[in-house]
Amino acid sequence: MGQYVCNSCGKTHEITPTIWKCDCGGVLDLIKEMPVIDASVWSHYPNSIWRYFDTMPFVKESKTWESITLGEGQSPLIVLDSTEPNTYVKVDYMMPTLSFKDRGAAVLMTKAKELAVSKVIADSSGNAGTAIAAYAARCNIACDIYLSDETSPKKVAQIKAHGATIKQIHGTREDIAAAAQKAVDDEKVFYASHVYNPYFYEGTKTYAYEIYEQLGGAPDALIIPVGNGTLVLGAYYGFKELYENKLIEVMPKIIAVQAANCAPLVRAYENGDELAKPVTNQGTLAEGIAIAAPARSKQILEAVRDTKGTFIDIQEVEILSARSKLSEKGFYVEVTTAANYAGYLKYNKSPQEKIVIPLCGAGIKSS
Repeated sequence: MGQYVCNSCGKTHEITPTIWKCDCGGVLDLIKEMPVIDASVWSHYPNSIWRYFDTMPFVKESKTWESITLGEGQSPLIVLDSTEPNTYVKVDYMMPTLSFKDRGAAVLMTKAKELAVSKVIADSSGNAGTAIAAYAARCNIACDIYLSDETSPKKVAQIKAHGATIKQIHGTREDIAAAAQKAVDDEKVFYASHVYNPYFYEGTKTYAYEIYEQLGGAPDALIIPVGNGTLVLGAYYGFKELYENKLIEVMPKIIAVQAANCAPLVRAYENGDELAKPVTNQGTLAEGIAIAAPARSKQILEAVRDTKGTFIDIQEVEILSARSKLSEKGFYVEVTTAANYAGYLKYNKSPQEKIVIPLCGAGIKSS
């Protein structure tokens, strides 16, 4: 069955359908060996995230994913603009539910299916909830999604369409997570959390593998929006595996972007702290990264520092301007993704620096 290890106290736990954090309150990581990467086998799999199945912690003979995949992954990597030939966008909104969260949801729900769970609960600002709802439907697993009562109506409609039960909560993103976690513990069901369940990162790490194949190596820098760190940590783990297998020589720098109105990780980075102290969300249009108290702040800060990266915070006016500029280039993105491009425009890059920016969610998701 495998084991988890607590990132705080080091205690190990068996992987069961109901465990989602350590007794000490710490977040859990997977105990697994560094995968030995054999790129020659990738072509034996479909052209999706499952191309990298051998790097994921599943039993080698497992075929569960075959009935669950919706063809997620292998999103295009495109030069942003002919005037900036070294800057690429990875169009991760070209996914089944129109966001990069499908990478993690597909893998996490495959694990849920293997654990024979009958119901999952998740909390989300929108995109992760949509992705979990879609893959839960694919698995014939009942699903409750906890959302803010201010979530974009288009995201709410998308989640409803997949048959999930929506629980809208009035309060902060942290209040919504607390309500979901109480329900998980009360009902003794599987917490399909993109923050707490480490299987989600086994899906988002495929972002790195795809870039490696598409570029024929690693870029110099990755610009990534960060709230709970789903893509920052996935990209870090993926490139770390490629690095440890000597397939790349240098880890790309992770440039993590937060909205200035909700930037606990930026503050922690600037202060040299190991953990982010909770802040008050002053209100940001970038709902996908409006996380005032990220549960994995220690790991996110370690990932950015380990790659010699940095954090950038963005003002609301810069986010809206960046969204318009991307639209003029043909990319219609949701507001949270625009924060990412705004971070790129602020980043002090060198002319020859090879940079990849994820376009995380489709514009049609935002009001």
